[in-house]
Amino acid sequence: MPVLIAACAFAMTLVGGVVAQHIGDRRHLVLGLAAGLMLGVVGFDLLPEALENEPRHVFGVPAALLTFVLGFLALHVVERSVAIHRAHEGEYASHTHGHSHAHDPVKGVGLAAAAALVGHSVMDGFAIGAAFQAGDTVGVVVAIAVVAHDFADGFNTYTITRLYGNGRRRAQILLGADALAPVVGAAVTLAFTIPSGALGAYLGFFAGFLLYLATSDILPEAHSPHPSKTTLMCTVAGVALMWLVIGLADS
Repeated sequence: MPVLIAACAFAMTLVGGVVAQHIGDRRHLVLGLAAGLMLGVVGFDLLPEALENEPRHVFGVPAALLTFVLGFLALHVVERSVAIHRAHEGEYASHTHGHSHAHDPVKGVGLAAAAALVGHSVMDGFAIGAAFQAGDTVGVVVAIAVVAHDFADGFNTYTITRLYGNGRRRAQILLGADALAPVVGAAVTLAFTIPSGALGAYLGFFAGFLLYLATSDILPEAHSPHPSKTTLMCTVAGVALMWLVIGLADS
C-alpha cells in the first residue's frame, strides 16, 4: 500500500513539472507562486517536522534550528563565492576582447537545489511508509498531504533548475528523479527506518536551503521584470495553499 500511494505522488510530481514547462510568458507568476509554495513548505511542514524529530538543544538552541541556519548560510556562502568568481571572470573577459568560455558555475546551484528537492521527496515516500507502520488511518492522512504537495515539489524542481540556466532536458531528468523519489522512499521503509534525530537535522538544513532560495533568488527574480501586484498575490496564494494542504492533513 505505501508504494502504491507513492506512485500517486509520482504522478502528481510529473503534473507539477509539466505545468511549469508550459507556463510560457507568465514566468514571473510561476516564480512568485513557487516562492510562496516554498515558504509555506518551510514554515508549515519542514521546520515543525524537524523540531519534532530532533528535540535536542545545543547551548540552549534547538539542534534542528541550528541546522536550519546552517543550510541558509551554506547556500549563501556558495552563491557569494560564485558571484566573486563571476566578477573575476568578467574582469578577465574585458582584457580578452570580451570573450570568456568558462563554465557558468551558477548552474550548479540550480542542480544542488533540485537535488535537495529530490532528497526531500525521498523523505516524503519514507514518511508514507513509516506512517502506515503506525496504522492505516495515520498512513492515509500522511499520504494525502504528501500527494497534494508533491505537485508543488515537481513544479519547484523544474522551475529552480531552469531558473539557474540549466537546459530543458536536464530539468526534465531531475523532474523524473523527483517523481521517482517518493516511490524509492516508500520502498526503503520495507527494509529499515531512519533515526528520528538524523531526519530532524536533515529537514532543518533543507528548510534553510529552501528559505534562502525563495527569499534571496526566486522572489527578486520574479519581481524584477514584472513588479506587479499579481506576482505578489501569487506568492501569498502559494503560502495559503500550503497552509490549506497541511491544515487539512492534520485535521
